[in-house]
Amino acid sequence: MSTPHNAAEKGDIAKTVLMPGDPLRAKYIAETYLEDPVCFNTVRNMFGYTGTYKGERISVMGGGMGIPSIGIYSYELYHFYDVDNIIRIGSAGGLQEDVNLKDVVIAMGACTDSNYAYQFGLPGNYAPIANYGLLEKAVLVARKKGSSVKVGNVLSADVFYNQYPDVNKKWASMGVLCVEMEAAGLYMNAAAAHKNALAILTISDHLFKKGELTAEERQTGFHEMMEIALEAGCR
Repeated sequence: MSTPHNAAEKGDIAKTVLMPGDPLRAKYIAETYLEDPVCFNTVRNMFGYTGTYKGERISVMGGGMGIPSIGIYSYELYHFYDVDNIIRIGSAGGLQEDVNLKDVVIAMGACTDSNYAYQFGLPGNYAPIANYGLLEKAVLVARKKGSSVKVGNVLSADVFYNQYPDVNKKWASMGVLCVEMEAAGLYMNAAAAHKNALAILTISDHLFKKGELTAEERQTGFHEMMEIALEAGCR
């Protein structure tokens, strides 16, 4: 059953999906890491592929930028394609002094300035968190690889060019490790669907220190994060 945003039919997509924001990163992961990858979606150039990794069936698909975009794609994967696990792999801007370029951050929780949670009609503020099983597995994989990994709270921001001058300092003062734009929406969709989600991020720039990765480095250079996600996605 296809949707307006996904040409896949039932059964084309694996139970676990890796979801980078950039569809070209999805293509790169499929061509670099998966055996016999088959493209199941090109609608809006949001590429999706299914193949095998170390003998296990796994899919990778772009999710776009921002909570509205990943909200659509993750909702459809959970509800229409029987996906159980979505692991977001993306870039983030560092907020803490001990968070450095190319560090891997695993998002235990995701703060947000988005109003995405309004639709659930909750009588208070919801705290979006990762699935512990996926998180624990990713941390163990990262430690085994000797990766420079940090686990903690991140910010899923609705605004990239924020006009409020001290917004990043405010979040940093509360111990938030980095800022990205999708994890909170993914975590909320997973909770509502009783499915599993995790966000693994690579620091591509820092809000308070010099240095940033190029667009090409962001697309193809996140191998450590990609490999952690692939291993965590296997049973």
